[in-house]
Amino acid sequence: MDPASKLALDAFKNDKESHILIRQEICKSCAEKYCLYVCPGGLYSINEETGELLIEYAGCLECGSCRVACPYGALEWSYPRGGFGVQYRYG
Repeated sequence: MDPASKLALDAFKNDKESHILIRQEICKSCAEKYCLYVCPGGLYSINEETGELLIEYAGCLECGSCRVACPYGALEWSYPRGGFGVQYRYG
């Protein structure tokens, strides 16, 4: 089974509020935007009109790679509240 097929088996129970907070005032000065490339779910994007970084937190795999990759501390990341988040079905 390939990785994409395994990930498709996961289930998500999403909270109303994101467990990832983007500090836009810091993020705007980052030229590299590593978070766009390290997220295994590809959940980060740039709003073309405002230039702000966006996150589709509902599909977060809770790996925390975005927080580690951000050299400026623009991402505040925590696990979702109890009962919410990803449920892995295949390891």
